[in-house]
Amino acid sequence: MNSLTTPDAPPTAAPSDVVSPDLAPVRFDTKISVLLRDDLAVWQRLNVCSFLVSGVTAANPELIGEPYADADGTAYLAMFRQPVLVFEGAAETLTTAHQRALDRGLAVAVFTADLFATGNDRDNRAAVRAVRRDALDLVGIAVHGPRNAVDKVMKGARMHP
Repeated sequence: MNSLTTPDAPPTAAPSDVVSPDLAPVRFDTKISVLLRDDLAVWQRLNVCSFLVSGVTAANPELIGEPYADADGTAYLAMFRQPVLVFEGAAETLTTAHQRALDRGLAVAVFTADLFATGNDRDNRAAVRAVRRDALDLVGIAVHGPRNAVDKVMKGARMHP
């Protein structure tokens, strides 16, 4: 008999085996995924990814967690509460994923090749507005939605190295 059992009581878990509800692993019902065209330069990939996730944030502020702080009390900005998965694929993969996302009614952030030549938000929006959906030269998309739907949208893409 150990210190956690008595003759009349069933064994109990050791304190280190008990998981607090606050420390239990979190499984998210939704997923954030970014798909980047595989022929972009590294700086372009980083730039596109940054812009795309800002669109997800703007549309879903509840995805942002609490602000961070270090042990010295220095405050840091809050970030997403869940991971952002980044994929890559050929132009055709982006076109297919874009259509799948729209067919499923998911909100999509887009970044087109034309945006590399603009320098501000107004011109970015005008560049996208000037091109029909089927003719967009997509270099990246971001999608947020139910896990299974986002998985189906990203089918055929590979995880970014």
